[in-house]
Amino acid sequence: MAASLVRLVRGGVCRSLNLHRTAALAPARLEATTAETRPTVRPKDAVAHQQLSAFGEYVAEILPKYVQQVQVTCYNELEVMIHPEGIVPVLTFLRDHTNAQFRNMIDLTAVDIPSRQNRFEIVYNLLSLRFNSRIRVKTYTDELTPVDSSVSVHHAANWYEREVWDMYGVFFANHPDLRRILTDYGFEGHPFRKDFPLSGYVEVRYDDELKRVVAEPVELTQEFRKYDLNSPWESFPAHRESKDAPKLEAGDKPPVTK
Repeated sequence: MAASLVRLVRGGVCRSLNLHRTAALAPARLEATTAETRPTVRPKDAVAHQQLSAFGEYVAEILPKYVQQVQVTCYNELEVMIHPEGIVPVLTFLRDHTNAQFRNMIDLTAVDIPSRQNRFEIVYNLLSLRFNSRIRVKTYTDELTPVDSSVSVHHAANWYEREVWDMYGVFFANHPDLRRILTDYGFEGHPFRKDFPLSGYVEVRYDDELKRVVAEPVELTQEFRKYDLNSPWESFPAHRESKDAPKLEAGDKPPVTK
């Protein structure tokens, strides 16, 4: 008898606790299921913006010979524009300085802007794990002027610079192994340049007679150059208008079909 009473009391207490828990979780579930209609915009942080601006000015004062411009974008991203000769000194300063410690190179890429005299813009994205901060360093060059390699500062730049050389044709001086990394052996041209044709210069196929892959000049047959701008429904005769269909003038009524 006593055991049954204990089980009854425990069951009532557990049910009451479950009811309270369900009532507390109901509003949270309702908020989670409601769709958010407001646009996702990064909140403006005036403190972070001020700190980045102050650090950019500090870098410009320490390295006035190389730093040409410092700016903070609308999303609190610090950008430092430098002279091409200052790649190694600036990256070394940002890596070793106590207040910087940008020791991780996240990415190295390039941008081709043919309208500029120095058409290529080299972009270095660095990360400081110590301060949980990022910085973007930019420099410039043209088709013939080499840029100093940053492998001596960041070993991660080895393959990044090979990719930029392969895709854009930017030559990095003092690189330990500057070879193509994405295109095939004997490839001519640099695909990411704006003046590189979309169809390329050569095409690759397997030759049954030679039993190997051969590269030949691109040949686009004439049938692939013709574009039919008609509606796809025109190919079905049932959907075409018959030639014998009477033409109605303004004010005429269509004939009544029985």
